[in-house]
Amino acid sequence: MQTITKVGMADMNIVQDPGVITTLGLGSCVGIILYDKAIKTAGLVHIMLPSSKHIKNNENKAKFADTGIQLLLDKMMERGCTRSRITAKIAGGSQMFSFQTNNEIMKIGERNVLATKEILQLLNIPIIAEDTGGNYGRTIEFYSNNGKLIIKTIGHGVHEI
Repeated sequence: MQTITKVGMADMNIVQDPGVITTLGLGSCVGIILYDKAIKTAGLVHIMLPSSKHIKNNENKAKFADTGIQLLLDKMMERGCTRSRITAKIAGGSQMFSFQTNNEIMKIGERNVLATKEILQLLNIPIIAEDTGGNYGRTIEFYSNNGKLIIKTIGHGVHEI
């Protein structure tokens, strides 16, 4: 029987086979799944912002791409994962609201995706699938037994990456 583990905003968790890990309501936030296929262990972090460096309230490391992904990787290594086997799937990073400005600050979804990709590249973790951008929310479910990431949307269907 599969146990479903929920991850909230600015939170993270890890599951092992046959666990399923999910996060709801990804808008501009990004869900990053790290997966070690050999031992069927998956971690999910639901980041809200790209960087902790210019935010005063930055104690919650899972809130930011620059600190949350590294923290999740560290926790997975403690669980016996091998860094060279870890791959990533990412989803989210929508532009949920339309603004009459070209101010880059307002493009939080796009900035979250860019920061996520930069951090994963720095950590030498390949992104093997992604579903990012658009202007709609996503709920994601990752199955640790087979590596499937199911993406559920309103108005854009359900699909697997």
